[in-house]
Amino acid sequence: MADCVICRIVSGEIPSTRVHEDDLAVAFHDIAPAAPVHLLVVPRVHVATLADLADQRLAGHLLKIVRKVAAEAGVGENFRLVVNNGSAAGQSVWHLHLHVLGGRDFAWPPG
Repeated sequence: MADCVICRIVSGEIPSTRVHEDDLAVAFHDIAPAAPVHLLVVPRVHVATLADLADQRLAGHLLKIVRKVAAEAGVGENFRLVVNNGSAAGQSVWHLHLHVLGGRDFAWPPG
């Protein structure tokens, strides 16, 4: 999708600091981090929202990558995973992206 910023990052048109890439997914540092560790895990194919994700294999793969990049970033099992789904939930970029946040304590509820 030509106007999707994440599709442009995945294609390499927009540079990113990647921590993982394979045939299904890419993970990179968020440009506006909300925690000492703030990574985004995204599918290579354009999927607008989590509600649109029908491919169970891809869904499981994204979660596997979340665990991998969190461990490699040094936060191990102490991270928060955030997926905003829809504008009322705070989604502002319409390409599914999983936020992996860590390196500090988090409050509950989140906001």
